[in-house]
Amino acid sequence: QAHLVESGGGSVQAGGSLRLSCTASGYTLSIYYIGWFRQAPGKEREGVAASSPRGGSTYYADSVKGRFTISRDTAKNTVHLQMNSLKPEDTAMYYCAEARYGVGSMLMESMYTNWGQGTQVTVSS
Repeated sequence: QAHLVESGGGSVQAGGSLRLSCTASGYTLSIYYIGWFRQAPGKEREGVAASSPRGGSTYYADSVKGRFTISRDTAKNTVHLQMNSLKPEDTAMYYCAEARYGVGSMLMESMYTNWGQGTQVTVSS
C-alpha cells in the first residue's frame, strides 16, 4: 500500500505562514497529480491546490489564490504547499492526495485515489 505523509502543520497567528510537505516512500510522486485538500470541523472537504505531474500546471481554489503556492521538489520526492497571509478561516486538517490521471481543475476529491493522514493547521486571530 502506497503511503503519503503530510507534515508542516501547526498553529500560527493570522498573517503568518506555514509550509506543508507531502512525501512518499518507495515510489515517485512525479508521475502523479498531487492535490492538497482541507476539511474544517463541520464542513465538507474542499480542494485547495493541485499540481500536474512534474508541476507543469497548477490549480488553486479562489479562496487561496495569491496566498498559497503548490510546488514540487523532485529531488526530495516532495510536494509543498506554501501558505502565506493565513486567515482564521484557513484553519482545517490539510490532506495531500494523488491521482494517476487528470481532467479539468483537479480540485475535486473524487479524482484522487490515495490519501495521506492529514496535518492540522490552526490560525488564530
